[in-house]
Amino acid sequence: MATKIRLQRGGRKGYAFYSIVIADARAPRDGRFTEKIGSYNPNTNPATVDLNFERALYWVEVGAQPTDTVRNILSGEGVYLMKHLRGGVKKGAFDEAAAQKKFDAWKADKQKGLDKVREEEAKAKKEAAAKALEAEKKANEAIAQKVAEKKAAAEAAAAEAQAEAAPAAEEAPAEA
Repeated sequence: MATKIRLQRGGRKGYAFYSIVIADARAPRDGRFTEKIGSYNPNTNPATVDLNFERALYWVEVGAQPTDTVRNILSGEGVYLMKHLRGGVKKGAFDEAAAQKKFDAWKADKQKGLDKVREEEAKAKKEAAAKALEAEKKANEAIAQKVAEKKAAAEAAAAEAQAEAAPAAEEAPAEA
């Protein structure tokens, strides 16, 4: 039986969410599967991957063929690096501790990069919010200025009307 590591779609329309599954190559995309080894959410930035690392490594080592997207996900999570390092241990190039040390160093470096992306995104959101607030303040000031001009014009018109009404009122009683 040829096994595949593939994505199984879930979620709603316009908001896809995927399970990473082991399935027979002949099974349909959302059909029967042997084992669920993780999930993938491409809607976040960066994409969120929850993976059972040991099971994914086991299936890769026994020959399950991943789809292109799953291969990229597994590579990003370090499954292929660990497979490569285990191959080096089997050949005697280095021991298990050195392989684990190399993997941990790679993982720490990758985590720094992800943290940097998240910090930059948070900073960009803050800057966008500050710009929006500044634009809103300018719009409110312009509206307040227009309202003040209308009030001043209305008060001037009222004062003018009173000024015209006062002499007319003085003339009217004098004539009577």
